[in-house]
Amino acid sequence: MGGENSTTASDFIFLGLATNPKLKHLLFSIFLAVYGTTVLGNLLIVGLVVYEPTLHSPMYFFLGNLSFLDFCYSSITAPKMLVGFLSRTNTITYGGCISQIFFFHFIGGIKTFLLIIMAYDRYVAIFHPLRYMAIMNATLCSGFMWASWVGGFIHSIVQVAIITQLPFCGPSRLDNFYCDVPQVVKLACTNTFIVELLMVSNSGLVTLMCFVVLLVSYTVLLARLRAGSASGRSKAVSTCASHIIVVTLIFGPCIYIYVHPFHAFPMDKVVSVIYTVITPVLNPFIYTLRNKDFKMAMEKLKRRKQNPVP
Repeated sequence: MGGENSTTASDFIFLGLATNPKLKHLLFSIFLAVYGTTVLGNLLIVGLVVYEPTLHSPMYFFLGNLSFLDFCYSSITAPKMLVGFLSRTNTITYGGCISQIFFFHFIGGIKTFLLIIMAYDRYVAIFHPLRYMAIMNATLCSGFMWASWVGGFIHSIVQVAIITQLPFCGPSRLDNFYCDVPQVVKLACTNTFIVELLMVSNSGLVTLMCFVVLLVSYTVLLARLRAGSASGRSKAVSTCASHIIVVTLIFGPCIYIYVHPFHAFPMDKVVSVIYTVITPVLNPFIYTLRNKDFKMAMEKLKRRKQNPVP
């Protein structure tokens, strides 16, 4: 792999999702609407969780954090993708590419740890309902969030540390619309077998294990709910089902991208669009459309706008 950084590439060129001008303009309109909905939907949830007293509980604290992370996650890649649809050549500097990789894995790592924390939150709520608020107190919730941020940072800095040691001599064409480890590694002018093994173990296998642990955890929770009383069962089942859907949407594409060796497959770009652009816009709808508390908070917000306090 080489011990010194002999990088000569000053920038990279994104090949993007399309080359036909008319198709690019159509995709620009579609993804602009998707990104706008992502920003408004997720920031609306964050605002409701912050300002609505009925949503000041551990579960909604974590949901608010997840929405904020989805907003950040989408904003790392979507703006640059939209610019690419309107320009003949979409380029990014070497430093910009490394920064995009860092924040992409930083936010993605935080989301991974947060989903595990949310599963533990549901475990406590279902198995220890009377002690739920005492166990999931403000100090513990804040500690969990700080730990997830530290974990995300460590995960991301490892990715960047490995990438920056690779020499890039050209060509500098990235067959995607954003910088990520699999695409960038392919451009290195050296043997990357060891790097690929490190990346697969750091991202792919860890993601796969977290996904399996989460699925098993929610399966146990749902089994416990079936055996329990009918009181509160419907709301708990609905919440767990929403979490399972989100976990699958987030982890499924990530496992596809990072578990297989770093070779191009026809579905790579489609999967990349799903987990960088589509998943962040679906989360608000999955959590809010079936959630009575969020619906009530929205109704209160509407009434306040219609009848402002003098």
